[in-house]
Amino acid sequence: MSKKPNPELIDDENPEWTAKDFAKARPANEVLPQLFSAKVAQTMLKPRGRPRAEHPKERINIRLSHDVIAHFKASGDGWQTRIDAALREWLKTHSPG
Repeated sequence: MSKKPNPELIDDENPEWTAKDFAKARPANEVLPQLFSAKVAQTMLKPRGRPRAEHPKERINIRLSHDVIAHFKASGDGWQTRIDAALREWLKTHSPG
């Protein structure tokens, strides 16, 4: 059963893509250098966001005492980062070597 399109949402200038349109589509890294200079295309295709860390933090599950969590949460946002810093500080004084 096909769904009837809402006439108020039909955009004649930008019709909904068909399977044929998707089959003809090409990735931006193929098309942009043809439309713009290679330098402009490279800038447009540059990944966004924070660069990947060489050693990213790992997501883990850890169970800590309620009073420990309450203490770190009481000082506001960033409490997990402060726990990480506290553990790093502990490592400096307790590492063998």
